[in-house]
Amino acid sequence: MTEMQVGLLILVVTLFVLFSGLPIAWGLTLVAVGFLIVFQGVGSIANVPIVMMDELASFALLTIPLFVLLGAAIGSSAAGRDIYESLHRWLARVPGGLVIANILACGVFSAICGSSPATAAAIGKAGVPEMLRRGVPPALATGSICAGGTLGILIPPSITMILYGLATETSIGRLFLAGIVPGILLVVLFSLYAWLATLVSRRGLVVDDQRYTLAQKMHGLGRVSPFIAIIVAIAYAMYGGFATPSEVAAISAVLAMILVVAIYRAWRADDLWRIMRETVRESTMILMIIGAAAVFSYMMSLLYVTQTAAQALVDLGLNRWVLMVVINLFLLLAGCFLPPVAIIVMVMPILTPVLETNGFDLIWFAVVLTINMEVGLITPPVGLNLYVLKGVAPQVPLTTVLWGAMPFVAIMLLTMVLLALVPGLATWLPNQMMGG
Repeated sequence: MTEMQVGLLILVVTLFVLFSGLPIAWGLTLVAVGFLIVFQGVGSIANVPIVMMDELASFALLTIPLFVLLGAAIGSSAAGRDIYESLHRWLARVPGGLVIANILACGVFSAICGSSPATAAAIGKAGVPEMLRRGVPPALATGSICAGGTLGILIPPSITMILYGLATETSIGRLFLAGIVPGILLVVLFSLYAWLATLVSRRGLVVDDQRYTLAQKMHGLGRVSPFIAIIVAIAYAMYGGFATPSEVAAISAVLAMILVVAIYRAWRADDLWRIMRETVRESTMILMIIGAAAVFSYMMSLLYVTQTAAQALVDLGLNRWVLMVVINLFLLLAGCFLPPVAIIVMVMPILTPVLETNGFDLIWFAVVLTINMEVGLITPPVGLNLYVLKGVAPQVPLTTVLWGAMPFVAIMLLTMVLLALVPGLATWLPNQMMGG
């Protein structure tokens, strides 16, 4: 068999194994070991443990469990509810203010937490019942938070950006900076749509006539301001060159734990056990996928599939932007079935040389890829945020949640086009703060 035929066979078998419901890490390892034995003999698997351990021995990976701990600590508290309530008081009299408050809360919570499902769940639990009670259309109520939750993998700190940086050997600090302006842009565009949609469907809305005093508006901010201070501290320490991402992650995780205990009284053994359990569970899942992906990449490289696939893409002779469209269509399709973590660790070793050969900035592409993956989080059959919102609002049909999220999907796709036309939206801030 030729290398291309072997690659197609690997693709078919991998998709079959992953769709079978087998955990991603075990599925990738099984496929890699199986193909190594078939094409290279039993002796070829002797290096598998070494490859996996070498990949996991990277000091940079320490940022993952620490940022996961940060997110688990925040997600276990009522910080999401307080953020939402505070913003609602400031925007109560603005048309669509209730929906906009939820979107802004998603943006703020994303910057603290870094997890899309956690953001959607935390803000949705507080925001969706209130929006439905006040007559906001169920599709807009659930769709806004479903889409707003996806900001968790774009606005730093982002686990997805960390994995991309490790896979492509690019600066995690620059990647974090690259996500800030597009993240804010998406928040603004989401809010603008919510405002327009509310004006169109104003009939049936319960208008909030309550006028909140300045003291009432500031009350909620007082509880969440220490967590916002963590965001500022992360940005100052990392982008100012005072600490490495791992050091920043460690300090912010410890501060978050202290604040959760002090502000929300999460000092009981059950509270701490829940935080640590979620941290270990998610961190182990991510790290196992990284180790399995290293073995998978080793197998692909040993069988010369990676090099052949990259060269085949180059040999197509496509216009660089046609190639980018093809890549994004593939990623959109993959995102409908696989989580962002799996796509990054599986695809980027192949795409990185192709992108560099065609003159694409890897920092810029990280933002495009992340927004692409955001779309996957709210599209079936694996759109995780859809099911999170269904759990938060069981009275709303899943189809309603899906259709409510579609306008936001269109906004994300529009933002990707805008990034192609104005790449500086992603690259300007990193170049300004860390040099071109």
